[in-house]
Amino acid sequence: MKLRTFLLSTVAAAATLAFTAPAALAQQAAYKSEYRLSLVLSTAFPWGKGGELWANKVRERTQGRINIKLYPGVSLIQGDQTREFSALRQGVIDMAIGSTINWSPQVKQLNLFSLPFLMPDYAATDALTQGAVGKSLFQTLEKAGVVPLAWGENGYREITNSKKPIKSPADLKGMKIRVVGSPLFLDTFTALGANPTQMSWADAQPAMASGAVDGQENPLSVYQAAKLHTVAQKYITLWGYMNDPLVFVVNKDVWNTWTPADREIVKQAAIDAGKEQIAIARKGLVEADKPLVKQLTANGVTVTELSAAERDAFVQATRPVVEKWKGQIGADLVAQAEKDIAARKK
Repeated sequence: MKLRTFLLSTVAAAATLAFTAPAALAQQAAYKSEYRLSLVLSTAFPWGKGGELWANKVRERTQGRINIKLYPGVSLIQGDQTREFSALRQGVIDMAIGSTINWSPQVKQLNLFSLPFLMPDYAATDALTQGAVGKSLFQTLEKAGVVPLAWGENGYREITNSKKPIKSPADLKGMKIRVVGSPLFLDTFTALGANPTQMSWADAQPAMASGAVDGQENPLSVYQAAKLHTVAQKYITLWGYMNDPLVFVVNKDVWNTWTPADREIVKQAAIDAGKEQIAIARKGLVEADKPLVKQLTANGVTVTELSAAERDAFVQATRPVVEKWKGQIGADLVAQAEKDIAARKK
């Protein structure tokens, strides 16, 4: 009896292997030779560096089964960064590290991070991305048709221009400021008296060089890597009006072609790369002496740091924008964000 039971179990195990092994092999045979990772910025910037880190970790940990190729400049969609999310859902793009700003036209809840002066410091950003708000936004992205895996960061966006130091909303009056393709940004800069002009990053630098626009807003790491002081951007105001989190995502159909083990590898690689990328984005800015700011000054740039009262003038001027957008983003989500920021550990 024992022998018969043993033989039956052995046959059953062999049969299971016979069916599962070919299935697993067939699934891996469906893997692409290359997976296209969309990025706005190249590896010269912290954003692109995050893509490089992710690709290298995945290639190493999967022994080359998943090979990721970087496509900076959103070149897969002819440089139109506002089309990236739609292209990702449609399968034109396999993977992306995308900006919450660029994806906000398709996923309105992501406008949360663009609310002016919502996040006063990095601890506030972390309270959102690593807490209940971050989980809720990942669920929203999943419903929208992609697989979100980890958070990264482009950084706090500071304002620069070619005219003069900006210390009050009055200083912005009439200035032509390049902004990304988001209606919320148009509302914010219109409220401050500026003349916001939407254009892609590829078009922005020539426009600054020619004087077609007076200024722009971006993280200091982007300013430095792009050498914007060479295109007349001689004045920087550190107002930290918003931070721009990045999201590591995979197209849902691509995700479903991978084995569960490989999915876990890709996810953990994204989490690890995201942590490293955030550290790179904040380098030179979290230290007390802010060495990156010193580098900018050494390049002949005038750096203006606002007092609490000066910053509050900008906060008050943009308060109507926040109230207008709460309903579009979701009042409950905004309330949760404000609650988590108030309770953050500084």
